Amino acid sequence: MPVHRARWLLALLAGTVAATGFQPLMLWPATLAALALLIALVEAAPRPRDAAVYGWLFGLGHFTLGNGWIATAFTYQAQMPAWLGWIAVVLLAGYLAVFPALATLATAWLKDRLRAPVAPTLAASWVVTEWLRGWVFTGFPWNPLGVVTLGPFARPGLAMLSAWCGTYASSGLVVLFAGSWLWAWQQRRNGPRARAAIAALGPIGLMLLPLGGDARDSALAYTLVQPNIGQDQFNQPQLYERQFRTLAHLSQRQPGDGSGPRVVLWPEGAVPDYLRPGYDQDWYTQTTYGGDPALARERMARVIGPGSLLMTGTTDLRVEHRQVTGAWNVITLIDPAGSIRGGYAKAHLVPYGEYLPLRPWLTPLGLSRLVAGELDFAAGPGPRSIDLGTPGHGGWGRAGFQICYEIVFPGAVIDAAHRPDYLFNPSDDGWFGAWGPPQHLAQARLRAIEEGVPVLRSTTNGISAVIDAGGVVRQWLPSGRAGRLDGQVPAARAPTLFAMLGNGLSLGWAIVVLVTGLVATRRKAR
Repeated sequence: MPVHRARWLLALLAGTVAATGFQPLMLWPATLAALALLIALVEAAPRPRDAAVYGWLFGLGHFTLGNGWIATAFTYQAQMPAWLGWIAVVLLAGYLAVFPALATLATAWLKDRLRAPVAPTLAASWVVTEWLRGWVFTGFPWNPLGVVTLGPFARPGLAMLSAWCGTYASSGLVVLFAGSWLWAWQQRRNGPRARAAIAALGPIGLMLLPLGGDARDSALAYTLVQPNIGQDQFNQPQLYERQFRTLAHLSQRQPGDGSGPRVVLWPEGAVPDYLRPGYDQDWYTQTTYGGDPALARERMARVIGPGSLLMTGTTDLRVEHRQVTGAWNVITLIDPAGSIRGGYAKAHLVPYGEYLPLRPWLTPLGLSRLVAGELDFAAGPGPRSIDLGTPGHGGWGRAGFQICYEIVFPGAVIDAAHRPDYLFNPSDDGWFGAWGPPQHLAQARLRAIEEGVPVLRSTTNGISAVIDAGGVVRQWLPSGRAGRLDGQVPAARAPTLFAMLGNGLSLGWAIVVLVTGLVATRRKAR
């Protein structure tokens, strides 16, 4: 086999192996070893364009395995053949692989022009390209490399550094660790053995640091509900009443709880009812209990009881000139009197899942079948907080909201001007197969660490969890099990450095790493 083809195969294999460091496998040593191989390939690349090919092939394998759960979504779309799911996964991976290709291209170019050292240059470039991946074409920042720094539920580990540098900069740190392993391998025979041993063992020791979370609690109680509604049970009117009874049974106060302030948390899409007034009666008759939104809200209020506030995922309609033109994926807040106390509309929508881009052009091609229903969801205004009063005086604190997929966007989950006491993240992870839910939960943990704010996740059928401000999973419910979690909402921390500076902090660290590498190379050359 020609050398260049062997290197292509190695790059593709390395990318695939690197994805095993993500949840649920968490084989982070394999990720470091695979990245070390990519660094070696970039060092040996005869031209920058060869390095770009290595990066693209690495990304192709990396994103195909890491995002394989997306294929499961096609098994729930009756109008699409299931086999098309893996074609979609590979096509998406081919696009996402452009970003690692840009990182390796920039690294090789700087290596040739400025004699930049490969490992720190690739680390800096990776930070920048992951940041780009988070917003270009609405962004898809799923599974940044920084996720592999996250430890088990009770021990966030080195991911605690995300509060000081951000997830994207943590990804750069992972690349630096891989470079350290490669250097140790290269020095194993003729180099300084003591330094090689430190370079090899140092990353292992750092990754295993027993760093913990935040044990403090607030005065606000919660009941977090997971009803175990499978994706194949949604949109079936004959099941609505049974599903509501499950939610109701899991939400009632336990004996001895008293009537103090409590938030009751239901998942995304938990309520098929239209809860807001003002729509034509025909829409209410289709789904709402009793055909009356007020009766539906009153029934929910009776379920939660005095002192409780319900936060539930539901849908609001977009009406223009008495015609329904779209919808919003929302969280609606229902107080003990059955009144709406506010709401939040999802801002980061899933292309081809919640809306069809360029619908007038793509519908004739048959691509409207990718989106369930004929109406697109509209985007909300972005992160917001709702002040619901002080828990110690009968209120429910200052709540922030992120619906499902929104929680994976670093630096875009908090209303910085009105910092919340906690984030509610309802989700429908039934689309996500076996690998998607643990990956989703891991990224929610990173948001808690970055922002210093606890995250409470209620999902339809798992994984639901309560995450403190240090990234520790206090309580959780596995997939496929109905249940509830009760306790006190963990306390928020003071704003972290990342909370104050956002993704600019990660980009700043990238510049520091790049400049430090260049300076070190210049001094060594002297």
